[in-house]
Amino acid sequence: MPRVRYLWVGLGGALGAIARYAVGVWFYDRFGARFPYGTVAINISGCFAIGLVVALLDARSAISPAWRYAIPIGFIGAYTTFSTFELESFRAVQEGWPGIALLNLGLSVIVGYAAVWLGFVAGRHLA
Repeated sequence: MPRVRYLWVGLGGALGAIARYAVGVWFYDRFGARFPYGTVAINISGCFAIGLVVALLDARSAISPAWRYAIPIGFIGAYTTFSTFELESFRAVQEGWPGIALLNLGLSVIVGYAAVWLGFVAGRHLA
């Protein structure tokens, strides 16, 4: 299974990326681009999906490990990495580390925003 897991992640990831694009286009076509409705819908639905899938996979140990690679890592991970970020924060709280969860949330949101700004400034400077 060690090498095959990359195939499962890739297959799930390809489908997740296509799903993300399709959902984003659907929202853009209906609501426009003034507010990122598609991204918000993708992030929230991805968070729900990863919680649901991980809970089901955790409860059913007889399910092939390939599904752990294909669905939460591949499909949902490509659909939205936001869901993985939220799951990791949730797991930290579950394991009794709320400070780690808050640190993850704060760093990812605030430092992530600053990194986008810095990247944009650098890109403009290089262009």
